[in-house]
Amino acid sequence: MADLQTLFDDANGHLALGEIDEAILLYRRCVELDPGFFDGWHALGMALLKTGSIKEAIGCGLQSVTLEPNDLLAWTSLSQMYVRDGNIPEAEAAKGNARILSLGGKIVR
Repeated sequence: MADLQTLFDDANGHLALGEIDEAILLYRRCVELDPGFFDGWHALGMALLKTGSIKEAIGCGLQSVTLEPNDLLAWTSLSQMYVRDGNIPEAEAAKGNARILSLGGKIVR
């Protein structure tokens, strides 16, 4: 069985080549192997967003901010996902958390 980092690197390679479906399959394997793998959840969510699988992308985004609540990029990405879904109140809330972090604050201490 391939190790997690190798799978993740391979997925990133597919993504770089525009092979999004292949990347998604490998990102899914990453988070199956390690459900606590923040980078895997974040990348999976962004790849799903590119394919228009917005609801599933939001689920991955929520998992990302649950695992790393003080990650600025995770909150920014989640906000983008909610905008694509047309859920402006949730998008604004996520953007607000990103703003707090960008100013040096913390969501969870």
